[in-house]
Amino acid sequence: MKQDNLLKLRRSVAISYVFMFFALFTVVSGALAYWYARKVIVVDSTEVWLQAQALWIMRNVVIYSVLALFAALWFIPLAFFPWDAFLWVKACTVAGVVFAVIAFLFLINAWIKGLSKFLKNKAVF
Repeated sequence: MKQDNLLKLRRSVAISYVFMFFALFTVVSGALAYWYARKVIVVDSTEVWLQAQALWIMRNVVIYSVLALFAALWFIPLAFFPWDAFLWVKACTVAGVVFAVIAFLFLINAWIKGLSKFLKNKAVF
């Protein structure tokens, strides 16, 4: 593989990690991280550790999106009832906060693990 092509793929994975971090704040960044990682996967002559990094990013962005969607479902009663209207509304909101924290911690852990391996030029799995 040519050196300039390898640098482009490394840059795409690095940009993907940046967007993966920003996915903690907005889902659009998660989609951009997924897209940049997919650009690395579709190249035939990519090094194995770069493909592993890109697959790691894609996998964790999808899992985070599902976890965030599940956490968001628990906040639906707040659209119809005030916070202190019923005990079950408080319980749903607390459950939503717990699941949102779990999703946040999942992605930040995956980001730290993947970025540390990326800086060492190693496969993350």
